[in-house]
Amino acid sequence: MPAGPLDPVALRQAEAAQVPAPKERRPQLYAVTNTTADTTAGPVPVRIYTPAQSAAYGLLVYFHGGAFFLGSLDTHDALARSLAQQTGLKVVSVGFRLAPENPFPAGLQDCYYVVRWAAEHGADLDWDGATLAIAGDSSGGNFAAAVAAIAHDDGVDAITHQVLFYPSLDLDFDTERYPSLRENATGYGLETAGLKPFNAFYLAGADPDDPLVSPIKRADLSGLPPALIVTAEHDPLRDEGERYGGRLQDAGVPTTICRYAAANHGFIQNFSWLPEYHRAFTETAEFLRG
Repeated sequence: MPAGPLDPVALRQAEAAQVPAPKERRPQLYAVTNTTADTTAGPVPVRIYTPAQSAAYGLLVYFHGGAFFLGSLDTHDALARSLAQQTGLKVVSVGFRLAPENPFPAGLQDCYYVVRWAAEHGADLDWDGATLAIAGDSSGGNFAAAVAAIAHDDGVDAITHQVLFYPSLDLDFDTERYPSLRENATGYGLETAGLKPFNAFYLAGADPDDPLVSPIKRADLSGLPPALIVTAEHDPLRDEGERYGGRLQDAGVPTTICRYAAANHGFIQNFSWLPEYHRAFTETAEFLRG
């Protein structure tokens, strides 16, 4: 944790300075296009990744991580490229509004309505009309779980799969609830002490017991799309992701839970060039094909 009050702008600038050059460790694709999704929530920047030339594609709408106040289309560009390359799906990465300037539910609304936009503009995206997956890492995994729930409640049945990479699903911070919050409290990058102040930017007075804030609080998980939940051994958030996956299974939702040994929070973004971690993308592709 940095000393003193957290400065979101300074932290974003520091993160942006670490973004590698466009061709450094970034998969090359058929096309990468920046555009705007004109949604019910207003215009939302999106970046569309086309893996190869084809007449039609399955779609994957991706929500980046960053504790709700960090991250961008650029910081997670390589991750989105890898998802497109390995799955063969056209990826729509969402540049949703960030906290604290835009606290709950602004970013979540952007994500949900971009999914609606993608389904409604399928012809423009060369959508095959079959696969429409959603995916997110960390806080983006929170958005993916909440978007799946909102769509279910709204009767929107277009979402076929949800992929949650080391998701943040319980913003009611009780270190006694999940052993991983204690076991992995320090020394592995994301630390337990940082969770509450980071996510306070997003909460801004919202109730952590609200299932749209903490998707694990949702009472009835039945009817949600099949899920792949990827967790990391040395992650404070490990246990809430796995518990959520267990609850999905108990509710009859086909769910695969995979813990990556020796990995820490953020490993898919930071260490995917290592073969043992790059496997997360091939596992995602296999899940989506299944």
